[in-house]
Amino acid sequence: MGERRSWADKRAEIMSRPGAEAAYDAARIRVELGAAVRQRREELGLTQAELGERAGLKQPAVARFEAGGTMPTIPMLERLAIALQLRLAVRFEPMREAG
Repeated sequence: MGERRSWADKRAEIMSRPGAEAAYDAARIRVELGAAVRQRREELGLTQAELGERAGLKQPAVARFEAGGTMPTIPMLERLAIALQLRLAVRFEPMREAG
């Protein structure tokens, strides 16, 4: 049997691989966007199907998006923002320095 390793050790190994940080950041963005859309949808009392209808999407596409399963295009984000009675704001922020 192999030696058991902690999750922290395994994560450090994975994150040391080339491209891992970029993939992690992309996944983080998808999850954060999906959570924000779900929160606003629920605030408005909409179902996924109702949001999809307003945004020109099918319910499964809304579900995948909310789960962080897809990276949206700017036009898709604009449609979702309008459907959620929001204004889309895209901005660049300074990167955190390692340390």
